[in-house]
Parts: sequence; C-alpha cells; structure tokens
Amino acid sequence: MTRTVFSGGQVFDGSGDAPSAADVVIEDGRVVEVGPGLDGDERVDCAGRTVLPGLIDSHVHIMASDLSLSKRFLTPFSYPFYQAARNLRRTLALGITTVRDAGGADLGVKQAVEDGLIQGPRLRISVNIISTTGGHGDHWLPSGLSAPIFGEHPGRPEAVVDGPDEMRKAARTLLRAGADVLKVCTTGGVISPGDDPKHAQFTPGELDVLVTEARMQGRYVMAHAQGTDGIKNAVRAGVRSVEHGIYLDDEAIELMLQHGTWLVPTLLAPVSVLRAVELGMELPDAVVRKTKEVIEVHSESVTRAIAAGVKIAMGTDSGIGPHGTNLEELRLLAECGMSVPQVLAATTSSAAGLLGLGDELGRLAPGHRADLVLVEGTVTEPSDLADLASRVRGVWRDGVRVVDAAGTVAPVAA
Repeated sequence: MTRTVFSGGQVFDGSGDAPSAADVVIEDGRVVEVGPGLDGDERVDCAGRTVLPGLIDSHVHIMASDLSLSKRFLTPFSYPFYQAARNLRRTLALGITTVRDAGGADLGVKQAVEDGLIQGPRLRISVNIISTTGGHGDHWLPSGLSAPIFGEHPGRPEAVVDGPDEMRKAARTLLRAGADVLKVCTTGGVISPGDDPKHAQFTPGELDVLVTEARMQGRYVMAHAQGTDGIKNAVRAGVRSVEHGIYLDDEAIELMLQHGTWLVPTLLAPVSVLRAVELGMELPDAVVRKTKEVIEVHSESVTRAIAAGVKIAMGTDSGIGPHGTNLEELRLLAECGMSVPQVLAATTSSAAGLLGLGDELGRLAPGHRADLVLVEGTVTEPSDLADLASRVRGVWRDGVRVVDAAGTVAPVAA
C-alpha cells in the first residue's frame, strides 16, 4: 500500500498538547507513524500549515435546514433528505469527519454515507428525540395541528411517550431502528414555544428505565437538559452527556464531575437563532424571548463548568443554525475560558471519547483511522480559531482525500 507522509508542518495530535513540528505517515487508511524526519512514497507538503485530526461535531441535526414553521407545512416529505446531502457536504468541507446526529437522521442516511452514495462525515445517530407529551419534542400547536421538525416515518418511529412502560417501548423501538445513542429531553427548550427550558421533564424513574435499556444493548443516553433540575435528574440517572447545560448550578457541576458526565455546550445555537430572526425568519415571540434570555446565562454556566474541570465535547446544534458555520463554536468555547489546545481536544479526542470511538478517532497516533485536516497557518492563539473554516486546505477521511485545497468536496465514487 502507498505510504503517504504529511511533512514540514505543525501537528496537533489530539492529546491536548500544543501543536508542534512533526510529520505524520498514513498507510491503508490508518496512521502508522508520528514524529520527526519521516519518509513515504508520497509527500504532502505542510510547510506553513497545521495538521489536525479529523474534527468531530457531537451535536448536529443533519435533516434540519430551516426552523420556519410555515416551511414545515409546505416542504414535500422527501425534500429534507436531499437537503441533508447538501448539509453533509458542507460539514465535511470544514474538516468535520464525524458527527453525532441528535435527532432526525435515520439509518438510511447513515448507510448512504457509509456506502459512498453521498459524501459526508461518518454518522452516529439517535434517529428521533424522546419527549414527554407537551415536552420539548412534542410539536403540538394550539390549533390542534402538529408541526414536528422530524416527522414520523417507518425509519423514524414516534418518540413522544409517558411513563416507564412507554419509555421502555420507545427505547427498544429506536434501538431497533438503528440508533447508536438514545436522545431524551429532560427539560423544556428554547425553540419549542409551549414549554420552559427551566422546567424538568420525565421523572427519575422514567429516566432510569431509559438508561437501563440503553446499557443492556451497549448504548448510552444523551440528554437535552437546560434547566437545573432536569440536568441533575439526567446526571443521577446515568446519562453520558448533558446537551446545552444552560442553567448549571454548583451541585449540578459537582454531580457531573462525580459521574464523569460530558457537557456538550452548543453555545452557537442561541446565537444562530437570533441571527436568523435578524435576517427575517419569523419565529414565535416566545422563542425569540427565551433565546435572548438564555445567551448570557448559558455562557456563564459553561464558563463555570470549564473552570471546574467538567469534560467538554464540541457540539453545535447545527440545523438550528446553518450547516457550515459549525467551527464558530470553537471561538465561543475559547471565550468561555478554554485554551486553544483544550478547544482542539474538545473537538477531537474528547468528542471521540464521548462517542465511544476514542480508540479509532480523535488522535493522530499509530493505529488510529487516518482522518486529517490540513489548515493554512497556525492554530495556537484564540484569534486563530475565528477564521479556521476559511483556512482549511484539505480533508482526508480514512486516508482518502475528500476535500481539496479549494474546499471542493470530492464526488462520490461511481
């Protein structure tokens, strides 16, 4: 097999250390060596550039492209699948080679990427979002109509449930549908107009059933958890990650440290919603009001969690905002107190650990899959994070170049 060496540049290996001068050798889809003075059959000149592991976004919605209520009613059923193909290409072009879809993508979308029918990051999927009646994932409207962002279909089972028995059935049904992870709403949310992000949803007993069902099948649970009580309920039940974490208090942070729970902040999500409103998107007044209320306290909570040592994995909630803006999250994490190496680790090795893929992804180390991103210039200062997306000069997934120096995603194989 061809031995390719990336030489002459700086390398961030995913360990959390700052980038340093080194070469990286890949062969047969794997990293085989990292160090100085390496050789190979082919050479990629990295002078003046930085080599990163393939980036990971731990919270996306590939099937979501627009929050507009009216468009949900007017969009043909199959149209979002074609939008998803575009969303996947935009995400891959940023150097994001793996994503965890937090609701919407079904097994067919995941398999289409794996089989090379469409280009995109590899996916871990949750299929649909488990919610209580009247909860964050229940899109019932006062008119009596329902306008779900992710409607039910044979590959995406309904997941609005109440009580332990219905929770158990939903968990097993979603796992049968191909879920790699189960996503549950333990609080209300911001973009759901009829509930409050501070209010808890699901009882501890219901959550215990969900976590038990996931563990029996070697899976785990991620929790949309914004309010303090719902965060604590989720952590005590044993969820692997808290998504958003808007209203963290000292006890919630301490519980996360005790349980080893990851935080996926998604700081970009409320920022993206307000941008959309400024650009003319019509959203319910309650959604706009809640978005404005949470931005500052969200940043404060994440800042405190980072300072306390809570494990952080990068996630954006893209789909709530435009796909292709994902890397803005890195700057927001830095503004909450993370050093540049910490931000990069949250976007590589820590995220891989959260997804259960730490032995395969997130590092440039022998034996790991050859996912690499080549970036013009350095990635050592917080200012380097602000324009990172515009400096991507190549992306490799499993040793195959999938994005060229101009940012063009390679066509799928015939």
